[in-house]
Amino acid sequence: MAIVEGEKLMLEGVLCWVRKMSKIVLPNLPMVLNSPHTSAIFIDVLGHQLQFCQDPNSKHLGTTVWDASMVLVKFLERNCRKGRFSPSKLRGKRVVELGAGCGVAGFGMALLGCDVVSTDQTEVLPLLMRNVERNTSRIMQTISDPDSFGSIQAAELDWGNETHIKAVGPPFDFIIGTDVVYAEHLLEPLLQTIIALSGPKTTILLGYEIRSTNVHEKMLEMWKRNFEVKTVPKAKMDSTYQHPSIQLYIMNSKPQGSTSEIVTPMAQQQNDEVTETETNHGSDEDESKHGFNQDDVTDNEGKVDNSLVMDLENRKLSDWEARRCGAMAARLLRDVKIT
Repeated sequence: MAIVEGEKLMLEGVLCWVRKMSKIVLPNLPMVLNSPHTSAIFIDVLGHQLQFCQDPNSKHLGTTVWDASMVLVKFLERNCRKGRFSPSKLRGKRVVELGAGCGVAGFGMALLGCDVVSTDQTEVLPLLMRNVERNTSRIMQTISDPDSFGSIQAAELDWGNETHIKAVGPPFDFIIGTDVVYAEHLLEPLLQTIIALSGPKTTILLGYEIRSTNVHEKMLEMWKRNFEVKTVPKAKMDSTYQHPSIQLYIMNSKPQGSTSEIVTPMAQQQNDEVTETETNHGSDEDESKHGFNQDDVTDNEGKVDNSLVMDLENRKLSDWEARRCGAMAARLLRDVKIT
């Protein structure tokens, strides 16, 4: 069994938590956990309490709210006061969310003024559309300035499907996604789809939980051949919604002529069709290309923040800690036989 370095440090505490929780009747488990009985997840985003329906019993992974989406949306909330992710810079920007699932990350961008297309496979669309409609209605009923909220809609997009890609109308100012990397065979279709949806000034913001060291290494190798890749430091994330095994990456196109030969004819054709107006989209000259100062962004993916190691025996878990321990316990129970 391969365990991420951060999880090794937390292994003993998680096992204590598993022993504790095994003595509790299932209906008393915290509702923040993705148990088979958790049909909705509540999260406060930019002053709005949003409710995301989910179906953990579904055979499709996209019908569950995963923790990386919460980390990303809380990262946006923390960094929206100034810089690239401020409403003044984001208002009217076009965003496509890949593998949207329940749609958490997309709402973060919409609340900052972006026009978002949240996409996923057809099996996930009914749940995604339900979350889009309900949360949009909740926001519009409580928001004081309707212009501060952009828009969000759901659309089908199978990675690599040229018809689906053209239908959503690339290129986009931003491409976002969370927990879209979990199997090696999906890396190539994901990369090709990102390239096909991109223009010269597109910013790509992806978050995911490291579940396989092998997949993680192959993913970074592919991304770095095609994009300038920066890792978001933990100091830039929400102080609560972060974890050593959850990474956020900000990527931009490499200078012309340095992109890998991996670009497909489909993607190249779409890049050639970018208009002059679209080419000029992007941040101001006085802003860092990635929205951070150079010193704020590192390539130290996977470094462990020892302050996050939890003493589970001696204190009550917060909601976020319970989610993380639940996720880790699920992995341990899957891979380890506990007697």
